[in-house]
Amino acid sequence: MGIWRCVRDLYRRERVWGFYRGLSLPVGTVSLVSSVSFGTYRHCLSHICRFRYGSADAKPARIDITLSGFASGLVRVFLTSPTEVAKVRLQTQAQTQTQQRRSSASWPSAVPPRCPAPSASLAPGPKYRGPLHCLTTVAREEGLRGLYKGSSALLFRDSHSFATYFLSYSILCEWLTPAGHSHPDVLGVLVAGGCAGVLAWAVATPMDVIKSRLQADGQGQQRYRGLVHCVVTSVREEGPRVLFKGLVVNCCRAFPVNMVVFVAYEAALRLARGLLK
Repeated sequence: MGIWRCVRDLYRRERVWGFYRGLSLPVGTVSLVSSVSFGTYRHCLSHICRFRYGSADAKPARIDITLSGFASGLVRVFLTSPTEVAKVRLQTQAQTQTQQRRSSASWPSAVPPRCPAPSASLAPGPKYRGPLHCLTTVAREEGLRGLYKGSSALLFRDSHSFATYFLSYSILCEWLTPAGHSHPDVLGVLVAGGCAGVLAWAVATPMDVIKSRLQADGQGQQRYRGLVHCVVTSVREEGPRVLFKGLVVNCCRAFPVNMVVFVAYEAALRLARGLLK
């Protein structure tokens, strides 16, 4: 299914609301997750520089930036995994219900029905009524492990993508810094931030696909036994291209979002330095 066919079918089934299903919880926690991610990165980087060079203000090497970004991605998993589970379950439950109704309607019955079929108004409603209801239901039915389902794929996704994210941003800032200056201008930060976001999602998309499949697998019969089984099954049934489903959409979204993120990040750093002087 292509992007535009997906957009058309989603709009036809759920209208505009379908594009924003399951986003209230991630939106509500985005400031906390971002502050933890960037705070962990700066904290790790300053400690590494102090340990290796004797000063937290020393210029870090690229390996220092990579390790700090890797640590940032690892830490955020503990915060984002439950919200990712809720988001994926809410976004996929309508499709799951449709598939279940189709399969039950097409399944031949050995005994002819004696009662008339129930009307559409009596059809069961959605299992999850909202993000908080989804989290409590998953915790009650599947335990704490249910809230961290797919966290192995999430660890791979965030650790490598955030290492790429901060490293590429640092390198691009060096390239875009005018001669005689120590930092790029606002336009340079916008370009570096947008490109860093695109590169990070190019690295993250394969594990993001697997993560979403593992987290959605709790609805109905469980299909995947774990991370490796999900990767092997997905590639065998749909080919290697399945690992890059949604890459174009992710990159189109990542560029403008991360332009703004890094401009705000640099502004916050300058403000903090000014207050500490």
